[in-house]
Amino acid sequence: MSNVVKLAEAKEVVKNTYTFTMLVEAKLANPNGDPDMGNLPRQDLETEIGIITDVAFKRRIRNYIDVAYAGEDGMDILIRNGVSINKEIAKIVLEVNGEEKFAEPFKNKKVPESAAAFCKRFWDVRTFGGVLSTGRNAGQITGPVQLGMAESVDPIHIEDMTITRMCYTDGNDFSTIEDYEREEAEHDEQTKRTMGEKKVVSYGLYVVQGTISPSLAIRTGFSEDDLNKLFEALLQMYEFDNSASKQGMRAASPLIIFKHIGTHPENPEQNEKEALLGCMPAHKLYNMLRITKKEGVEYPRKLEDYDITMQIPETMRGIDIGVKENPFGDIIWRNESTDEFSQTLENNGIQVK
Repeated sequence: MSNVVKLAEAKEVVKNTYTFTMLVEAKLANPNGDPDMGNLPRQDLETEIGIITDVAFKRRIRNYIDVAYAGEDGMDILIRNGVSINKEIAKIVLEVNGEEKFAEPFKNKKVPESAAAFCKRFWDVRTFGGVLSTGRNAGQITGPVQLGMAESVDPIHIEDMTITRMCYTDGNDFSTIEDYEREEAEHDEQTKRTMGEKKVVSYGLYVVQGTISPSLAIRTGFSEDDLNKLFEALLQMYEFDNSASKQGMRAASPLIIFKHIGTHPENPEQNEKEALLGCMPAHKLYNMLRITKKEGVEYPRKLEDYDITMQIPETMRGIDIGVKENPFGDIIWRNESTDEFSQTLENNGIQVK
């Protein structure tokens, strides 16, 4: 994808591997309903651990970017409600090939250029990738940003609540409003109410984890500016358009960011290579965040029911750790300001050890 590489170079492409994590809290909310289970909050049926899918997070991130950066060049969102993906593929393929319509049989001879055009126009494509081969074939793109499924720290308890709606929907369809009113008058007042359900988690603390690959960022043109917008969206995704079922959802911690910077500062070429490939396995970085219930707490109902520590090994090399609390503020890097870094975490209930 030579065109994509050129785009990346022009936009200060991300050159470091990043690993990140954060905590999300659910209190009397449905974090992620499963339509195959009557919209029950998702759960491991054996361990009863709660689950939020990566798709749910990406949907909320896309929604935020779509609103916050609407109309800006390169900030369109492809995966939106009701969009025909094949139509969008056809539009790009025609544009890249300089045609107004397809001459059958058609084979796209400019697949890399078509993929590059998608990456240039759509923020979510150059961030998360996409399968663009379902229609006229604009290729398949693996995105540099990958999110895992978030799991709750402890098993969740699901409340299935019955609610009363002070109106009704049963009855026939009529030709005139007078017929509707006649039918309404014949109803007993006690039958003009209907019952509904709310399925919520009493409380759950979920751990979100993700990675960013610079080698894939080079291919899609994912830039430092795109990265900052991603971090902003992660902190804002439960704040700007919540439905009733998500009112109890919030980002319960700052975003904790591990930046791979290399272990050989005296050798710039080697350092750059290590920063690109990663200096430490992701699972070891995630395991620095330790979460346990406080003594005497059987059923957690708030963040303060947990002891949360950030255990940073003294022997760690090649990694700088940052915290981002304000969506629109700067990342506080440990290597630049150790005291402010530790204080920010401690202000949010995370002890640094």
